[in-house]
Amino acid sequence: MSPEAIQALIEQALPGASANVQDPNRDGQHFAAIVVAPQFEGLTMIKQHRLVNDAIKEHLDSGMVHAMQLKTYTPTQWQSMSVQLQ
Repeated sequence: MSPEAIQALIEQALPGASANVQDPNRDGQHFAAIVVAPQFEGLTMIKQHRLVNDAIKEHLDSGMVHAMQLKTYTPTQWQSMSVQLQ
């Protein structure tokens, strides 16, 4: 599976979200993603991760995606991080 395909699944499941998906091992099974979505507002990190995992559940269950390292942010959190990095 490609990072672009996973990104599309996440962004389709979470309208308004922005996902950056990488395949650091270049094996098509282990991925890392940063996801910024308004749906995360007020949710715990575990619930945020569940939303993302639900978007790719079929591929996780089939073994096409073996592992997904996630970092999730609300748009406000992401904006705050961006300002701090400047």
